Amino acid sequence: MTPAAEKFMRRIVRFSGLPSGAGFRLLVNSGGCPGYDAGFSAVTGAQPGDEAMEINGLRLFLPAESRLLLDGVTIDFVDTPDRRVSRS
Repeated sequence: MTPAAEKFMRRIVRFSGLPSGAGFRLLVNSGGCPGYDAGFSAVTGAQPGDEAMEINGLRLFLPAESRLLLDGVTIDFVDTPDRRVSRS
């Protein structure tokens, strides 16, 4: 994970209004020809089947199917004038 991606995830959790200890859940699906589709949310804890990890104090939750797709991938975040882009 790049510093930009970590900063984005921290912002989502911080401004979610959830209590202290909340984390970031990243869901990735194969999206066909262009690559992956990603969804995310701030959550209070892991859902059944999620792997919970902590990166520099950021709680991150990954569902089993997402872990397989993210193996060997570097998660990045780019904020452009037109739209936000998450890339690997």
